[in-house]
Amino acid sequence: MLEDLHKDVIIRNYIIEPLSYKEISDLLKLLDVQPLDIIRQKEPIFQEHFADKKLTKKQWIDAMVKYPILIERPIVVKGNKAVIGRPASLIKELITKKK
Repeated sequence: MLEDLHKDVIIRNYIIEPLSYKEISDLLKLLDVQPLDIIRQKEPIFQEHFADKKLTKKQWIDAMVKYPILIERPIVVKGNKAVIGRPASLIKELITKKK
């Protein structure tokens, strides 16, 4: 879709190249959400290790650093805004938006 919009993008597979604590914290700010809002709660790792847990914001971010598969994807960042790309129309809206 981004190629169809003729946009140059940098794609980071954060399963292969995990995000740091700071990067996740920064994404949460850009998305204006709490950690649980970007965690894939149906993921087996979540079900096995975290489903019954009440963790702090720091602990949830630490969990995403340790288990990057927990992070929703795709997350698209443009400037000081970001969206979780589900539905994909949110990506298009962010990318085509002026400023």
